[in-house]
Amino acid sequence: MFDPRNILVIDFGQLGDVVLSLPALRAIRKRFPAARITVAVGKPGAEIVDLSGYANETLVVDRVGLRDGFKPISIVRVFGIVKEVRRRNFDFVIDLHSLSETNLLGFLSGAPKRLYARRPGRSLDYLANFRPPPPVETDHRQRHLIDRYLDVLIPLDLKTAERFPKLKTRPGDDAAIEKILKRAKADTGVPLIGLFPGAGHSSRRWPLEQFAALADYLIRNDQVRVLVFVGPEEQPFIKDMRKQFPSSTVLLDQLTLPQLAAAATRLAAFVSNDTGPMHIASAVGTPVVLLLDKRAPTSYLPQG
Repeated sequence: MFDPRNILVIDFGQLGDVVLSLPALRAIRKRFPAARITVAVGKPGAEIVDLSGYANETLVVDRVGLRDGFKPISIVRVFGIVKEVRRRNFDFVIDLHSLSETNLLGFLSGAPKRLYARRPGRSLDYLANFRPPPPVETDHRQRHLIDRYLDVLIPLDLKTAERFPKLKTRPGDDAAIEKILKRAKADTGVPLIGLFPGAGHSSRRWPLEQFAALADYLIRNDQVRVLVFVGPEEQPFIKDMRKQFPSSTVLLDQLTLPQLAAAATRLAAFVSNDTGPMHIASAVGTPVVLLLDKRAPTSYLPQG
């Protein structure tokens, strides 16, 4: 019986991708309950993995530098973390995202067993050695990313894993949000609506003035309080937000991702562009309204 004790999971997607990988991480934890599981992940994703409780530890890596950087430099960066990875003596590596650089990292880890997603044109399948191998990824715009991650685990007999991402908040984060809402007098029992006007790219942003108009409409017609969530990339727009949004709007611009999750649990709805916080809100069970200017690939939409 295959029973690894020290597992490295490489999970190098963007923030939303990491949320969508939670069912796979949960399945790995369920399959190997006694193993020590370390997840190599980008910094924002590490906060989500820590919150999920599925891993014993996270190994924070510059995911963007490895994925998008000049290839020789990316390879040098891989070698920069190889020493640390080898020191941990992993006996099994699972690469969910499977890029050439991450496949190389898994190979150089020294782990005797390696299970990689098989992505034509992206992965180096010959560096994996787990048998049988997982199916080759096909129709990535049609098959949901949750299922593509779970497909990697088919050789581990995890074919019926639960497929909805779920996150639970922590008491400390809940208390921090309660304090913020109380200070803003937004803890009176009035329904709360969350707006997230940011996005990873300007082409995916609904205009800020439209978000402000929506906030005004909801406040006047539905007697709600509006919370506007501002991430690091939206900091330059705070001045405009204060000018455009109604004065009763609560701007939340200093939250950690676990605190954002805690705040989302208090919302009647979360209105967002196509971005990672939308997936976090969905994972804590909050109804999500997703704004798009063109049809989105069904493979990335929030589930449940």
